[in-house]
Amino acid sequence: MPPAARRNAPVPRRKLAGPVLSPWRGGHSEASGRPPARLTATLCRAEEQFAGLAGDWDGLRRRNRSATPFTSHTWLASWWRSYGQGGRLRIVLVRENGRLVAAAPLMLVHRPLPALVPLGGPISDYQDVLLDDGCPRAADALARALYAASRSAVIDLREVRPGGAAERLYAAWPGARRRLTDSPCLELPGVPMEEMLRRLAPASAKRTRRKLRRIDELGIEAHAVTGERVADAVRTMLRLHERQWEGRGVTPEHLRPRFVAHLVRATARLAADGDATVTEYRIGDRVAACDIAFTSPDLVCGYLYGADPALRERKVDIATMLLRHDAHFASATGRGTLSLLRGTEPYKQRWQPVTSVNRRYLLARRELAPVLELHAAQAAARDLAAGALREHGASGRACTLLSRAAGLRAGR
Repeated sequence: MPPAARRNAPVPRRKLAGPVLSPWRGGHSEASGRPPARLTATLCRAEEQFAGLAGDWDGLRRRNRSATPFTSHTWLASWWRSYGQGGRLRIVLVRENGRLVAAAPLMLVHRPLPALVPLGGPISDYQDVLLDDGCPRAADALARALYAASRSAVIDLREVRPGGAAERLYAAWPGARRRLTDSPCLELPGVPMEEMLRRLAPASAKRTRRKLRRIDELGIEAHAVTGERVADAVRTMLRLHERQWEGRGVTPEHLRPRFVAHLVRATARLAADGDATVTEYRIGDRVAACDIAFTSPDLVCGYLYGADPALRERKVDIATMLLRHDAHFASATGRGTLSLLRGTEPYKQRWQPVTSVNRRYLLARRELAPVLELHAAQAAARDLAAGALREHGASGRACTLLSRAAGLRAGR
């Protein structure tokens, strides 16, 4: 190429993670003299590009105090590998001078109206977006980017824990919006078991101490599982989980190969990163029970467990056994909340937990306000139907099926 032609040739641009949605510059302090921050939003639609975001993604998650392992790259990428559908990925990313400061992990669905919903699906008890707590403009930038990306779709953010990052996104949203309630979650303080017992009536506390003595008399010991053993322990847990619910309405998804593959894959990585614990409860060399708990800086979440039916035959209160261990772990590591996750089953209620109701945020462009209202009305109708069944004494099986359809954490 002649020198003149080379001088006039366009300068190649660095390849981005997807289409640019909205680049803009922000202001800067006169005192600091720093150049203005450049915020750039892009849309990621390719699986391989999402896979390559792991480092940036989890760096952002560590800077978002309200984030849980359900919004980790490990959990979401593994979920997509098991459950995702080609061409549906819609992940909005916002960077400030190249650093990831906001992310919305979404996918496009049609039911029958188009909607953008979080990755993770009903098997994720908490869902959310991610916002860098140290970037004051991250929420506004993500709102603008999502507004550009949503087009004709309603954004439906379900199961957001109170205090989640989506609250800030909702406040910054420039278009039509609605806030609804979603699933109730029960929470306990992260305190040792002896302090937990003080929450109970004297007679109930006495019965529980008797149950704890029974566990100790049988020689049941808790052992943390680490390293390469985690994957096998999760498979053992799922086999025990199937046995314990045999004939009693196990959640069908927990038996499907896609769920097994996802949970084994994700838990192994989460445990290696310190975001999950796997515990085996042994009698001698025999594994009698196993459970998985997910952890974040302020939270311990008991996700799923499996137990040999023989434990119940030997009068072992499995829920009490698991709770004692998780309460000790939360207390010892300074995590202030022990979440029993979704559902209000009686065995949870006896501990006098606090009910924390997840939020559901519906967002849409201004011209889609009527569509958003229709979406909200449909959601309200489903909730009303579920409440009517419970109020009028529908069969336990019918209520369980309806709860599962609504994405509740049944059968765990």
